[in-house]
Amino acid sequence: GSLYVSEYFSQSAQKLSFYSWYGNAKLFHFHVPEDTVLLRWLLQASRGKGPECTSMEITVHFRHGAPPVINPLGTRFPANATVRPSYNISITLSSAVQNTTFVNVSTPAAGDWFIAAHLPEAAGRIEVKGFSTPCPYMFQADMFVLRLTDMPVLEPGVPMPHTVVSPAKPLHVKVFVPKHASGMRFQLSSCVTSEQRACTVRVLLGSITLPQSFQRSLTCTGSINCSLALDSPPWEKWLQIMVESLGTANASVSLEMLASFTVCRPGSTSSFLNFISLNQSQAGARPGAAGSSAPSAGEAPHNASGQRSSCLQSQPVVREDLDVVSVRYRLLNGPSVPVNSLSPTLLLLNLNTGMDSGGSLVVNLLLNKTSVSLANATVVACVSAASPVLSLNTTRNCSTAFSQGYPLSVSTSSGEAMLIVLYPQTDDWFLSLQLLCPRGQGDCSSAEAKVTVFAYLTPCFNDCGPYGQCSLLRRHGYLYAGCSCKAGWGGWSCTDDTKAQTVGTQNLATLLLTLSNLMFLPAIAVAVYRYYLVEASVYTYTMFFSTFYHACDQPGVAVMCIMDYDTLQYCDFLGSVVSIWVTILCMARVKKVLKYVLFILGTLLIAMSLQLDRRGVWNMMGPCLFALVIMVTAWVHHGAKRRHCYPSSWKRWVFYLLPGITLAFIAISVYAFMETNENYYYTHSIWHVLVACSVAFLLPPRDKHKKPWAWSQKLTCRYQICQNDREELYAVT
Repeated sequence: GSLYVSEYFSQSAQKLSFYSWYGNAKLFHFHVPEDTVLLRWLLQASRGKGPECTSMEITVHFRHGAPPVINPLGTRFPANATVRPSYNISITLSSAVQNTTFVNVSTPAAGDWFIAAHLPEAAGRIEVKGFSTPCPYMFQADMFVLRLTDMPVLEPGVPMPHTVVSPAKPLHVKVFVPKHASGMRFQLSSCVTSEQRACTVRVLLGSITLPQSFQRSLTCTGSINCSLALDSPPWEKWLQIMVESLGTANASVSLEMLASFTVCRPGSTSSFLNFISLNQSQAGARPGAAGSSAPSAGEAPHNASGQRSSCLQSQPVVREDLDVVSVRYRLLNGPSVPVNSLSPTLLLLNLNTGMDSGGSLVVNLLLNKTSVSLANATVVACVSAASPVLSLNTTRNCSTAFSQGYPLSVSTSSGEAMLIVLYPQTDDWFLSLQLLCPRGQGDCSSAEAKVTVFAYLTPCFNDCGPYGQCSLLRRHGYLYAGCSCKAGWGGWSCTDDTKAQTVGTQNLATLLLTLSNLMFLPAIAVAVYRYYLVEASVYTYTMFFSTFYHACDQPGVAVMCIMDYDTLQYCDFLGSVVSIWVTILCMARVKKVLKYVLFILGTLLIAMSLQLDRRGVWNMMGPCLFALVIMVTAWVHHGAKRRHCYPSSWKRWVFYLLPGITLAFIAISVYAFMETNENYYYTHSIWHVLVACSVAFLLPPRDKHKKPWAWSQKLTCRYQICQNDREELYAVT
């Protein structure tokens, strides 16, 4: 009997995120070995036990060959991108803390398989780290495979007898598809049961791939010949064939199988000429003019006649790696490709390194209209994986034996065409081109068109445009790219303007967030008037960096960065926390030496904590609470020493302290609980205004022995105005 081996592959669990862009989807990357007959996914989802954890639906996407192309938000894709729906399932976490789901795939395709999991759409509320504890939703994917170690090989052109033991034990065989195979014919004959009755069997050719599977099925009854013809089988790959009996449980079935191939003889420039052309292009010729050297006059007619008699014309293509997930394809004979009606012109686009599936494949065709001798002639093209489409003039549906390609066409009326393949699967990709002539128009066999081909792999199409940022994502050693959109734009490449902000809205947002910082001017004026010059300097620093940080932080076109973004952000956060720190310490009315020591020491500690975790809530709350403790302690000390409430004036409480504290609490509430991505520009502007106004109210009055600014006294030439700088506890009025 056959020997089966089971293997188990596991990856660490990942914490799921609510979905707003592809970076929120957690990716799992597995490799299915050859000769696998059964694949089983074990999907484990769990959630925390806290009260913040509610019922949740987790969406899991599957794809063979590349990461799944998903669209949970229902946004638009780029104009020339052809997208097929992903295969997905939903896992619900309701009352149960954990959910285990199995997904079985029989006769799966070998190679890379990807799983992407995510939570529903993000709410858009800006969470302040530390104020709320989000519920952890965890997801883990494990893979079991059942592999046949001694799968029989079906040799092309050689009939092979086999026996299907029982319906419970199907027969698995494989056949190797040679390169340049244009067609395959599978034939099953001499099918009889052990009881000498007419047998019924089902034959499955090919492997299952997700999201779309093109596995071919054939049901054979009786001993008559049963056959299936396939166009463009996958080149240089093993093709699995499974035969299962549909008869009685105890009866075995004997049969005979035969596989034959039709091989296409390519016509192309000789390898020696390609090598010479490549050497010349590397020696200093421009990339666009590479391969400009032509064969000698004596060789040209012979080569042309050879190309006319072959079933495809292969054009040499050089793959040039530029960066991570960035490849350019260079045609050795120049970017212009000759296309005729007798046989398709073929270009190989190599994407089989295993690290190319995380970008976007872009193919651009440009027809030289002056090269087309026949009016209304059309050049049809097809981009396909694993094997090329070699019958463009008859099928036109751009399909191969086990996959569906992407059609393109250029004509004299529409001379340019573009195709974007998002996350192309790991494989050899082919571009086939052929000239189609309308009936009754001239001699089509002698006509030829020149098509300029530009093909490249890029991490993000058009670099996500002006309203997006291309981010390189990583899962273990696998790299892939995604677009993070801003200013209300959405979609795979940030081309969906359904919810986009207008330029006027962007300008308004920038003006509100920057000009609202000018509300610090009254606080600065009050501080200077009351001789709090250090505090005034801190407020000036905060106002300056907050203004230019928000001018640089804008998502749209109204952006101005005077220095590095990260530096501006750090200085803004530092200034905000230090402003609160010095204001509360100033209210404490401690001795000057102690106050300035606390100013410096606190600023240094705040700078350190912000470097450790810039967005942690305790970076702001910690200094605030510590300063409040110092202030309350100082006020209690003052009150106990004077034997009455401190500050003693009811006017100070009613007209300054209570309004200032109220404004501060409203500001904290707006900052912590009301900000969302949509209302950020005005809620955060309100935060700026409220904080600046509260500072102006909370600053204590100047010491009584301090006289108001008198510039005439300050500018005297011979005499210096001396003041009493003794540290005394004056009553606050």
